[in-house]
Amino acid sequence: MTLSQRIDADLKEAMRAKDTTKLSVLRMLKSALKYGAIAKSGAEAELSDAEAAQVIRKQAKQRQDSIESFEKGGRAELAEKEKEELAILIAYLPQAMSADEVANVVRETIGEIGATSKAQMGSVMKALQAKVTGRVDGKTLSAEVQKQLS
Repeated sequence: MTLSQRIDADLKEAMRAKDTTKLSVLRMLKSALKYGAIAKSGAEAELSDAEAAQVIRKQAKQRQDSIESFEKGGRAELAEKEKEELAILIAYLPQAMSADEVANVVRETIGEIGATSKAQMGSVMKALQAKVTGRVDGKTLSAEVQKQLS
């Protein structure tokens, strides 16, 4: 079952259960996926699971930014609503890597490439992005590479 099919099935289930929060988030997500497909290659295009996950990550990032803004602005009720939406979106993303897993994969990749200095960080990051696509954010990955190359 593809990610899009899973979202469709969960959308139908949310309709049956009358879960308005989940229903609105899934409708928004379905719309974002459709826009992504149209931007990719026309109205009849389908996104792969990797591309769909990228769209979901973008939506989750928007929710995280909104949560920060609402908390700074003293709007706790809106921040809570965004947190609920974020939790629904996260359920569709691949399992994130732990700090130990990130450190191990970075160590392995540095060994494979033979990198010894920060000047080779770009080649290490390129190889890592291919390995951990979607399971860890770039900022965390970059920090770990810098730490290990120092």
